[in-house]
Amino acid sequence: MKTYLSGIQPSGRLHLGNYFGAIRQHIALSETPGEHYYFIADYHALTTVRDPELLRELVRDVAATYLALGLDPERAVLWRQSEVPEVTEIAWMLSTVCGMGLLERAHSYKDKLAHGIKPNVGLFTYPVLMAADILAYDATHVPVGKDQVQHLEMTQDMAGYFNGQYGEVFVRPEAQLADNESMAKVPGIDGQKMSKSYGNAIWIFEEGKALKKAIQGIPTDSRAPEEPKDPKELLLFDFLALFLPEDEWNDWAARVQAGGEGAPGYGHLKQRLIAAVDETFGEARERRRELMSDPAELDRILARGAEKARVRAQATRNRALTACGLR
Repeated sequence: MKTYLSGIQPSGRLHLGNYFGAIRQHIALSETPGEHYYFIADYHALTTVRDPELLRELVRDVAATYLALGLDPERAVLWRQSEVPEVTEIAWMLSTVCGMGLLERAHSYKDKLAHGIKPNVGLFTYPVLMAADILAYDATHVPVGKDQVQHLEMTQDMAGYFNGQYGEVFVRPEAQLADNESMAKVPGIDGQKMSKSYGNAIWIFEEGKALKKAIQGIPTDSRAPEEPKDPKELLLFDFLALFLPEDEWNDWAARVQAGGEGAPGYGHLKQRLIAAVDETFGEARERRRELMSDPAELDRILARGAEKARVRAQATRNRALTACGLR
């Protein structure tokens, strides 16, 4: 039986990149045969979030987002990472067999440095804890985008290092790539990859004036509607591709490329994008509001998930402790 596992960090409100790159795939996978584990990575969030009340709120917001978008906690285990402390024990054991060079080569670490984010030890050792997150539950498949494959490969390496030293303790996981990778990498409003860290994100549940302002922020040029344009060179069409059926996207693209009288302007395209966002997330917005109004129930759902997850993590932790002579 396949065991799927993935986590999402509560370091800010989840955005369209999170939805198209991860959340949508997680929810779809949870309807397939196998075991499904999804955790909220609050330990990881400590590398950036310093406000304890904010962190608690962000954790609940991630839970509400998944539930509102369709995750069934009876079919998939959903929990707070920090409620399974065995993971940090496994992380320490992995750190004793992991070389510094492996961590220094991490793309995400180098990328954050390049964007001026001040590093700390937690940021540097992030891949070790991520490996423990995966290996603790005997995950066989990890849903990832192409930009996350390296972290999964690092997990495979660490499992190999430990198993090579102490015997077959950890299950070697495989990457579960998105079916359509063009949908898994979402641009921000500045054209770079959408990221909370870069300040270029659109919140999944944005609505009304705030949504209009965000969409209006997508850059365009001064060309008139009747002037022919290449849709592939327009950032707006990258966003429209996320929401529109292929035939409708093709129709808009053909009209823009042809230009002339009656061709849509940038304002028309932005209005269509706003409407598409509303159509996609309107019902989920209402469901999220209901969930966030009862934080105690969200906490209960996460606690029940942690009970299930901890049984698996304790068994893995115990195998590792025995293998390396700690019990």
